[in-house]
Parts: sequence; structure tokens; C-alpha cells
Amino acid sequence: MSSQWGDAILDVYEAVRSRRSVRGFTDRQVPREVLERVLSAAAWSPSGSNIQPWHIYVLTGEPLAELKKRAGKRVAAGEPWDEREYEMYPSALKPPYGERRSAFGKERYSALGIVREDWEARQRAAAANWDCFGAPVALFCYIDRDMGPPQWADVGMYLQTVMLLLRAEGLHSCPQMAWSVYRRTVAELLSPPDDLILFCGMSIGYEDVTENYVRTGRAPLDETVTFVGG
Repeated sequence: MSSQWGDAILDVYEAVRSRRSVRGFTDRQVPREVLERVLSAAAWSPSGSNIQPWHIYVLTGEPLAELKKRAGKRVAAGEPWDEREYEMYPSALKPPYGERRSAFGKERYSALGIVREDWEARQRAAAANWDCFGAPVALFCYIDRDMGPPQWADVGMYLQTVMLLLRAEGLHSCPQMAWSVYRRTVAELLSPPDDLILFCGMSIGYEDVTENYVRTGRAPLDETVTFVGG
């Protein structure tokens, strides 16, 4: 199937099924024209009254290397995190959300051979976030701090569209809210306007297939969907 954007590589269903948060990338460079094609198409994502509340920065090459270097220094020095500008999770996750989060953590660290009690190993694994898991591209998504929950939902739809289009290009990604706690370091490189909040980063590149991972499952349909009618 082809369109004005070029020949599609993946069926939409396959793009959705194959999308996952990859935490191991090769250093193979991603062509600028591919990124431009993805982001141009993603601009057609839905948003209420078409206000398009996303503000995107894309880092590659030396600027990204410098960001990784600065973030790495903070990790090595044990500096405290920057205060989040939004609540990542409610303070108490009621069932079934808390159980799903715990199951994810167990699967994630088990795949790395890390036991729950090995806090230092867990910290080292988490620190890979700020190397973008070796990815050669990092996308940072900001939103105006005056926006409300509906506009944050718009941003989520935009990012999902980006990730699916990346799959169509044979690329993988990992959305990372973790960057919100190193937002000042990101701002040193990007100099965003003061009225913007960093929502998340996103590592982008070609998957390193030698990395171990466990495919995270999903709740059965009848646990999250209710059909009403015939």
C-alpha cells in the first residue's frame, strides 16, 4: 500500500503489535529524511480544536553526545533528581494498577538477571535511561504549562503516532518520562521557553537484537473493555 508519504512497510496492526519500549539500540545512524518523514506525518495526529499542543526537539550527533555526557556526570556524582513538574503516578496505585506496575518491574529486572534486593544493580539499569540506551536519536516532548488534561491526552496520541510511524520505518523507540527528573540538564542544551514543561524524552534507533528482554503482557479484553448492546 502506498500514499503521498511513500510505500508503507508494515500493516497498521503489525506496527501496533511490534511496538514496544526497546532498551538497547545499535549506533547505526538514522537518516534525517526518515525523521522528517515520520514527524511530518505525525503532525496529522488528532488534537482538540486542532491546537496541536506538542513542542518537539530532536537531538542527534554532538548535541546528543553532550547531553549524555552531562547526564552521565550527574549519575556518577549521585546528584539529586530535579523536582518533577507533574505527578508521574498517583501516590497510591489502587488495584489493578499497582499490581500491573509491580509485575512489569519484576519482568523487566528478571530479564536483566537482577534480583529485587540488588538495589545497586537496579540503579545501574535505570541509569541507562540517560544514555538513551545507546540510541543515536533522542526526541524531547514539551507541553505548555497552561494546558490541561485534554491537551496532555493530545500529546499522548501524538507520541503514539510517532512510535507507530517509526515502526513503519523499521525503527524502534522507548518513551522515557525518566528525563523529567533531569529536565534542567536537558534545558541546558535545548533552551526551551520558560512556559514549557518537559513531559518526556524518547530514544529512537535500530534495535540491538542481542539485548535480552521480556515482552510485557496485556490485560485480557474483558478486564478493560465493556461492550454495551447487541
